Amino acid sequence: MKIVAFGASSSRQSINKTLASYTASLINGAEVTLLDLNDFDMPIFSEDKEKEFGIPSEAQAFVDAIAQADLIIASFSEHNGSYSAAYKNIFDWASRIEKAVYQDKPIVVLSTSPGPGGASSVLAQAVNSMPFFKGNVIGSLSVPNFYDVMKDGEIVDASVKQSIQDILSKV
Repeated sequence: MKIVAFGASSSRQSINKTLASYTASLINGAEVTLLDLNDFDMPIFSEDKEKEFGIPSEAQAFVDAIAQADLIIASFSEHNGSYSAAYKNIFDWASRIEKAVYQDKPIVVLSTSPGPGGASSVLAQAVNSMPFFKGNVIGSLSVPNFYDVMKDGEIVDASVKQSIQDILSKV
């Protein structure tokens, strides 16, 4: 099984990237590709820029990475109650290549934050919008208080760990 995992954040120390990577590591025998959104740095999307310069190769690389996946694990950071600008920009460019950005792939949708909200607002947005872009959401989970839940690269909260395992049992 080929898994593409990413944290929908441009932070080099992204806790969402850590959560996505950890979750992917729980699937035995999987070949995991961990995407870093910083590798998809592009101009802010606009129709004017598209007409003038075309679609950046980084957008095609993102679409191609999704195409290679049997499963996607995405963990969303919340910026002012919504997607990070980095993710939204990549998504906007990718959707110009392939409106069905997620290409009917099964997706595990996660979110986390240092605080008690667990980035639940952006998680709800992602879960609700993915079907419009051919994302087959097989499970979702908001993980609050990340630094209390994960220690030394391991989920230490039994209920969170069980919730992740329950979602992965659907794979």
